[in-house]
Amino acid sequence: MSHDARGTSCRAELDAVVVDVETPQGLARVHLHHAEKDSLGMLVLGHGAGGGIGARDLVAAARAARSVGVSVALVEQPYRVVGRRSPAPARQLDSAWAAVVEHLGATTLATRPLVVGGRSSGARVACRTAEEVGAVGVLCLAFPLRPPGRDDAAGRLPELESVPVPVLVVQGARDPFGIPPAGAGRTVVEVAGDHSLRSDLGSIEAAVSDWLHTMLRGHVSD
Repeated sequence: MSHDARGTSCRAELDAVVVDVETPQGLARVHLHHAEKDSLGMLVLGHGAGGGIGARDLVAAARAARSVGVSVALVEQPYRVVGRRSPAPARQLDSAWAAVVEHLGATTLATRPLVVGGRSSGARVACRTAEEVGAVGVLCLAFPLRPPGRDDAAGRLPELESVPVPVLVVQGARDPFGIPPAGAGRTVVEVAGDHSLRSDLGSIEAAVSDWLHTMLRGHVSD
């Protein structure tokens, strides 16, 4: 990674440490939640296009990660930090994300395994940049396979297919954006609900905690 990123400030927020990171696209904000026991790794999560890091499925995934000893970083993209709801172009999202992960790699991550992910648009960013940032796994919440009403069999499947490491997709059974198929190295778990993933948070937590624990334990033992 060649981005020049640096933390500009750090403060406490409830049980989180909030770090502002300069990126090529402006200031990003990272909310760090450290695992309560020895950390198996770090999960870095991005938000959806028009939402924020308070989305219920993101909070559930973060809670699940910490329950199995994985620290969590929830990342606000620069466009959200300045109050815009309309997302930046994909290349700008990817650039800002990579800069944040680089900063974490130089500070918080140390030598711990890195898992990246997010919900909807954030999941797409994580997939597109997984190899660049050196992730060992990708978590996709409500991956938007295709726009609702579009009869496109492949949709955005190539973004998932391009990920060279294990992937977990957690998808609502009634998601109008479609449900990606399982594949080599890719596990797809359907839970009750639609694209918002608000209906069955317990199943989301179970799927995320089981996958993270299994995948990272195997990575650490290699």
